[in-house]
Amino acid sequence: MKAIYVSLLAAAGIMSAGAVSAADESALAKSKGCLACHAVDKKVVGPAYQEVAKKYTAKDEAMLAEKVIKGGKGVWGPVPMPPNASVTPEEAKKLVGWILSLK
Repeated sequence: MKAIYVSLLAAAGIMSAGAVSAADESALAKSKGCLACHAVDKKVVGPAYQEVAKKYTAKDEAMLAEKVIKGGKGVWGPVPMPPNASVTPEEAKKLVGWILSLK
């Protein structure tokens, strides 16, 4: 019985760590201004993050992280995404990982 209880506590800790991480990345996106043009579930100026997650896979992470920093154009329509030089490569990688997890 004790082993089951310990296992359940460990599983709850792992699950809550994932929720905290997602909250951290959401807060990071907000602090970097990403949520001014994007939302998780609907198009704002740029595509919904869920749409981005449907289109790309983990093999695209490096390219997407570079676009977060340098900007991009033409993939989602005529409005370009401006560069965001205040985002570090590490932050861009976290943001992209979070976005791709929204499938």
